[in-house]
Amino acid sequence: MELKDLIAGFGKVATASVADAVDKITGKRGYMDHQIKPRINEKRVCGPAATVLEAATDEFLPPQHALDLIDEAPEGSVICISIGGVENVAVWGGLMTAGAVANGHAGAILDAGVRDLSEIRRDYDFPVYARTVSPGTTLGRYTTVASQVPVEIGGIIVHPGDIIVADIDGVVVVPAAQAAAVLAMAQEIDARELEQAKLIISEKSLRKGLAKYGRI
Repeated sequence: MELKDLIAGFGKVATASVADAVDKITGKRGYMDHQIKPRINEKRVCGPAATVLEAATDEFLPPQHALDLIDEAPEGSVICISIGGVENVAVWGGLMTAGAVANGHAGAILDAGVRDLSEIRRDYDFPVYARTVSPGTTLGRYTTVASQVPVEIGGIIVHPGDIIVADIDGVVVVPAAQAAAVLAMAQEIDARELEQAKLIISEKSLRKGLAKYGRI
């Protein structure tokens, strides 16, 4: 299945169904820690991961790998920045948002803080999922050391090209090699849940729905 078809499909299924499908197909959790949440709006994000790794430094260095990746990643990418869950610095702000919007990216997922919320909401309405909100700069504290490498965000390893599915329920990472199988199962889960909900309403019984479909 082509990437554009996968992205279109994941855009229509429940994030919870995607999380359940990843559980079953990969045998491990694919959803990030609950602290990684939407900070700008409640827009759904769906697209291939483009990753950045940051590390501690006492030098005043720009986040060059992130800046380059924003300009160079394919349109529709989800920029994923790992910094080890640091809470009191922002790895994303208004200028990086401007670059992401200019290049047509789908969103940003950060294992750290985001700043310039008023500016981002007012000028771009660009979806950013982050561990925290902080006014603090990375300059003199952290710098980017690599891009398009495996990174850990919210307790989950993200590989470049993995599909990110995120909304107000949370952020799920779908391994690229298993994306088609995960999508098919998530679509099946959605369909069964719709039938089950209709039965529960018509029969006025949660137990009857559970007895027939075995899902909760």
